[in-house]
Amino acid sequence: MSDALLIAAHGSRDEAGVEEFWALADAWRALRPDRLQAAGFLEFASPTIGRAIDELVDRGATRIVVAPAMLMAAGHVKNDVPSEVQGARERHPGVAMPMARALDIHPSLIELCLLRYREALEGRREVAADRTLLLLAGRGTSDPDANANISRVSRFLWEATGVGWASVGYTGVTGPSVDEALAICRRLGYERIVVQPYFLFDGVLLKRIGEVAARQAEADPGVEIITTEHLRLHPLLIQAFEDRAHEAIHGAPDMNCGVCKYRVRLTGREADLGQPQAGHHLAVRAAEDDDDHGHGPRRRRRRPPVAVPPADLLSPAEPTPHPWDDRLLARLALVGG
Repeated sequence: MSDALLIAAHGSRDEAGVEEFWALADAWRALRPDRLQAAGFLEFASPTIGRAIDELVDRGATRIVVAPAMLMAAGHVKNDVPSEVQGARERHPGVAMPMARALDIHPSLIELCLLRYREALEGRREVAADRTLLLLAGRGTSDPDANANISRVSRFLWEATGVGWASVGYTGVTGPSVDEALAICRRLGYERIVVQPYFLFDGVLLKRIGEVAARQAEADPGVEIITTEHLRLHPLLIQAFEDRAHEAIHGAPDMNCGVCKYRVRLTGREADLGQPQAGHHLAVRAAEDDDDHGHGPRRRRRRPPVAVPPADLLSPAEPTPHPWDDRLLARLALVGG
């Protein structure tokens, strides 16, 4: 079986955004030169997704993983891209075309957000984290599932950065808008507001976020408003894409293991990685042989002793090595840092 990868992008009227997408596609191809690869767009750029799939089939592909280059699963991922893929399946009935899920919430993307956050603060005056507010700016959709995931990302970043407050704003379709959210955030009394766009590539909406932040900063010089870079090309982003492509063939757990602090390294929760998941309700759990199901006074029971961890486990944990270190070092050479 000849495997291939089709990267399905939205497309943009902004040439800078299209160029950033092609940079990602080139870096991903360099990572896996053994695999056929092509890319297609829903609109504003060419080739189309259907045409790109046709070209992969002409090159001998017998299984094509379609990976949406989109952050959240809203209308484009749930309807538009599958429609394009279904048309290709009808044209090529002998070719398997599993579709990967959207990036959604992935630990490497959380880490990349933190990297962009720290980059934005480099060289600036010191402001305590609890005097800082983080506003995550997402692309609004008509799908509450996708909108809610922006709030989840905001919560992950809140806990990882230790800021005093975190909120969300959207570029359209749903509310609050970035403009509305930023106007409210300015009134909360924080010394600094960090606006973080949760976007893959440059484009019209990203530039609009920067314009809104600049206008709000001019209206209130007493609050420092900083805008971070968007995600853009980085080995961590390629890692997330490659993981989604791998899942499309080999499967993924249905639980929330992808961002579980016991299974993956999350900034601020490194000590929990790999810890045994033992129950901690022993002191209040009812006895198994308890047959007192009435509504009268409960019998007093002696609580079992609570297990105390060894002293060495109570001491501060050593930093956990990043599980992707070796691969990331190799990929940094591919994409230039």
